[in-house]
Amino acid sequence: MRPTDLRGHVTPGGETWTYDLGPAVVRKCSVSEMDNNVYLITCTATGARLLIDAADDGERILRLLEEDDRSPGRALEAVLTTHRHWDHHRALADVVEQTGAAVLAGAADADGLPVPVDRRLHDGDTVRVGHLVMDIVHLRGHTPGSIALALSTAADRTTTLLFTGDSLFPGGPGRTTGAQDFTSLMDDLENRVFAVFDDDAVVLPGHGDNTTLGAERPSLGEWRERGW
Repeated sequence: MRPTDLRGHVTPGGETWTYDLGPAVVRKCSVSEMDNNVYLITCTATGARLLIDAADDGERILRLLEEDDRSPGRALEAVLTTHRHWDHHRALADVVEQTGAAVLAGAADADGLPVPVDRRLHDGDTVRVGHLVMDIVHLRGHTPGSIALALSTAADRTTTLLFTGDSLFPGGPGRTTGAQDFTSLMDDLENRVFAVFDDDAVVLPGHGDNTTLGAERPSLGEWRERGW
């Protein structure tokens, strides 16, 4: 069943939000005092799974894996880290040790992670999990190697999920530390996200509730003008 509430509101220590796309199921939970989102993508045909941002609380993340009845226990193909900031990988070493998962990250941020990275990702790369094929979008500005992951399903081509880390939130782009980084991030968001994906694409950020590109698109000019 698909949720009637696409906001995907979760709280640290709270219940998991689940979105069933048919070929894929997405689970979302929140961890840490910074309300970090952790996502689990499951290929329903094969049971293969990808975790996005092992942010904190390894025990809660392992429980998230165990909630999934399509895959046994803690089986996990890979962990993808959206960017190198410490609050997005505090449980990475623990989760990798417990599951044996491969580690994926943006090439320019890979050296900032606490474990060796098995695959360094670039703009336009694809990540395969079971029968699912997901596209990597490099979004420069929040960090040099920040990446987003785009998931579209063959059974429902009008539905795209964008896992944007801290590069795009409801209400604007992620934090940048200078005008050049802000311009870079806005350019990439406009050219690599808003110009490519439809308005019904659901944005799943690194913190807080979900949004859609359609809800955010009218504010692009306002974000440029305000400079953050």
